[in-house]
Amino acid sequence: MPAKAQPKAASAATELAALIAKFEPAIQKKFNAVRAALRKRFPTANELVYEYASSLVISYSPSEHGIQGVVGLSATAEDVRLYFTQATRLPDPDGILQGRGSQARYVELAKPSDLKRPEIEALVAAAVKLAKPPLGKTGGGQLIIKATAAKKRAAGGA
Repeated sequence: MPAKAQPKAASAATELAALIAKFEPAIQKKFNAVRAALRKRFPTANELVYEYASSLVISYSPSEHGIQGVVGLSATAEDVRLYFTQATRLPDPDGILQGRGSQARYVELAKPSDLKRPEIEALVAAAVKLAKPPLGKTGGGQLIIKATAAKKRAAGGA
């Protein structure tokens, strides 16, 4: 008898756990805690997972397109960051946004509770207002593995 296929959501969760496990325990712990807070904050958003050469990114998007993400969570060997896709359009009176991207900027999160800092909460609220399409008011988002090193190799990429 053939083995029963795993549900798609369970296999995506297993794949994400394996990607997170590549990082040092302190980064894993911080990433998982921030992810849980973002999942709670954006229950209707899709979590779109991208693995790059030196980072793991989850975009919280109202669609299946990462570029439409409200925020992104990134882990590298050194830190965990919260990215804002439309950062150049966000008010940043405290000057906490870092980076020089033409659109995206980030804040480093020293600890998961940094998400509750008023200046970061204000940036998140402003990003939600700019979201196009807007986040859904009901339903639950899906965990979708968009790109991993293994998928890129299988497709003949780098």
